[in-house]
Amino acid sequence: VPSNSPVGAQFPFSGIDDRENWPIVFYNRTCQCQGNFMGYNCGECRFGYTGPNCTVRRNMIRKEIFRMTTAEKDKLIAYLNLAKRTTSPDYVIATGTYEQMNNGSNPMFADMNVYDLFVWLHYYASRDAFLEDGSVWANIDFAHEAPGFLPWHRFFLLLWEREIQKVTGDDNFTIP
Repeated sequence: VPSNSPVGAQFPFSGIDDRENWPIVFYNRTCQCQGNFMGYNCGECRFGYTGPNCTVRRNMIRKEIFRMTTAEKDKLIAYLNLAKRTTSPDYVIATGTYEQMNNGSNPMFADMNVYDLFVWLHYYASRDAFLEDGSVWANIDFAHEAPGFLPWHRFFLLLWEREIQKVTGDDNFTIP
């Protein structure tokens, strides 16, 4: 449930930006996962868990990039390139604003490869705010100039790591 708290003076355009009430601006219902399950359909284990019932704790070791072998670096590059050539089976991106979609009656979404999906997610979180009168508020970056910087990027990287694992079938892959 989104907060109804006032946003504060740093964001004087309340009620305009699609990202304010994400995801309910586009979706009016979602599942609520139980136990250690997560994902858009609660079909995956939460980060750090594995097993058929997501009850087995799993610790992943992320290697410092300067300590990676040449073979490990080559594998990382190969995985990223594979992600660039693989269409995401689970996600699409919005190609228009909620207003342009006529309150959802004119859906504007497109398929995206797994790598570019994360490029788009990062862009979407940090892009300029489009205002009602057609102007742009270019002095805001929600992903980098707000209290959510660290938790947002942590979740972003964990999700990216998970998607690379799914694309490659390598459950042991970690982002260095």
